[in-house]
Amino acid sequence: MHSYMKSIGFSNIKNKKELDEILKEVVDNYDEKTVVEDRDGHLFAEISKIYGCDYGITVCGEYDENNEFQMEYYFPHFRGTGITTREDIIIEKHAGKESFAGACDDVRIGVTMIFYLQNAGEYLSERGKGNIPGSNYSVTISGLAKEGKILLPVKKESHQVKEDQETATNRNRLLAAARNGDEDAMESLTMEDIDIYAMISRRIVKEDVYSIVDSYFMPYGIECDQYNVMGDIVDCSEVKNIKTGDTVYEMSILCNDIQFDVCINKNDLLGEPQPGRRFKGVIWLQGYINFNE
Repeated sequence: MHSYMKSIGFSNIKNKKELDEILKEVVDNYDEKTVVEDRDGHLFAEISKIYGCDYGITVCGEYDENNEFQMEYYFPHFRGTGITTREDIIIEKHAGKESFAGACDDVRIGVTMIFYLQNAGEYLSERGKGNIPGSNYSVTISGLAKEGKILLPVKKESHQVKEDQETATNRNRLLAAARNGDEDAMESLTMEDIDIYAMISRRIVKEDVYSIVDSYFMPYGIECDQYNVMGDIVDCSEVKNIKTGDTVYEMSILCNDIQFDVCINKNDLLGEPQPGRRFKGVIWLQGYINFNE
């Protein structure tokens, strides 16, 4: 079973037979279906069924010469809200199957953001028309978490919040300039990093690391689309899986000045999520390219 199925409320699947019954239900009673003829003449099909607000299961495969659907793979999906980034996008096919990874560099994150593409069928259709994603389309990022924790916020005065916002804006400006080859910006960023390291080394002796670090977004493990994140909870809601009855939390997270949605099973989250508190966990990053803007 896909390790992130429990994130959308399927935590009690005991064997392959139960999983096959669920996947058969997706194929037979789908809510969304996209069929595209790829470059080799195969009919690629992407079939999705919704089991809660914005989340469900997608089954992908192709139709054979007898017009019968042959499943190749499946994955749980969670559709985020809003626009996460408008940076240039690069799409690459996975080696083992007809699925795709997207990547973009957003100066606010500081690392290349790699995500699992949710709408592969739509991408293949647009690619066939010659519409290759680049800077033409925005991306909506979301994440599935197998487990997580809720942390209390860092208490700040209003002037501290304003100073942090100004610092973040200035740093993003310097990062953008450095990416374009500005040597002065590179030097300023290097000096800033040295100052930050000195500040952390001084404070870590007497303070907890989570009182110093507000949020972070960094790669996790070997798989390139998994990230260890911590960010402020902007909004949170509880949604029940219509098939299993499991309760799922859908949280909107502000992390490194980027806002995206995270989905996690209530039983796998330690603590009570509320706006103003912080979420910490490892997420599987997914992305939806907005071709119909």
